[in-house]
Amino acid sequence: MNDDLRSKVIPGVVALEEGPGGLDVLVVTGAVADARIFLHGAQLSHWQPRGAEPVIFMSGKSVFEVGKAIRGGVPVCFPWFGPREGLPAHGFVRNVVWELEGVEQGSDGSVRVALATQSSGKTREKWPHDFVARLIYTVGAKLVMEFEVENTTGAAFTFSEALHTYFAVGDARRATVEGLDAAEYRDFPDRTKLLRQQGPVVFTEETDCVYVNTRAACVLTDPVMRRRIVVEKEGSDTTIVWNPWIAKSAAMADFGDDEWPAMVCIETGNAFENSVTLAAGARHKMIARISIGKSG
Repeated sequence: MNDDLRSKVIPGVVALEEGPGGLDVLVVTGAVADARIFLHGAQLSHWQPRGAEPVIFMSGKSVFEVGKAIRGGVPVCFPWFGPREGLPAHGFVRNVVWELEGVEQGSDGSVRVALATQSSGKTREKWPHDFVARLIYTVGAKLVMEFEVENTTGAAFTFSEALHTYFAVGDARRATVEGLDAAEYRDFPDRTKLLRQQGPVVFTEETDCVYVNTRAACVLTDPVMRRRIVVEKEGSDTTIVWNPWIAKSAAMADFGDDEWPAMVCIETGNAFENSVTLAAGARHKMIARISIGKSG
């Protein structure tokens, strides 16, 4: 650990360790919850409130290598969402090492971890704008994720974003997501059509739905693990719900063929018609707040 990082951690509360593939990972041992956050991609891979089961899913087949995305946890999608020909899917910030800005302890037992990344010559080859991106995790009985983008270019630019959160569930086939009834969504693979959700989201096949123009909270009910996961948000008009199901899982080298029943993604974002246009010098913040409770 270099002296700069040593000065930013809190002994006994936040440690910097060598994780899989030699990647640096921040290990948070808080009074009310534990977490693990990779500097690579600023990607949270674990959150577990005291007395609860782990909330975040990680694939056992994930690749841990500089320049490659980690499968599971909370990947950060920016400055675009989805595929882009000849460029990394979901942007490039999830594939770079972020800077640790600092850590703090809260009076409620929570731990705040702030990370940042910014434009460079390499990023401008992929996206010709200057920016600073910051991600602040508050690890406590609730998990709060604040993603802020600052436009440091001399002109406005437009971007898409998402906190691509993978939740651990007992069996996706029995899980439901409430809060999106009557919302419009763009299905996969034809994103050009707008469809309308009827009732709760259930999982009976590959699900890859981009719900637009919604700021509603979502509730993931998991009868197998007997819990409810609530996702509340600010500064986000898009919610993405995803489960790869059988064929897609088999096609992904970094995802186990039989792992799909153990996860459901509920992503907080701004994409498609909800993409953000940010004036020169302006900032945009998107916040996701995650809490758990008992079900049934």
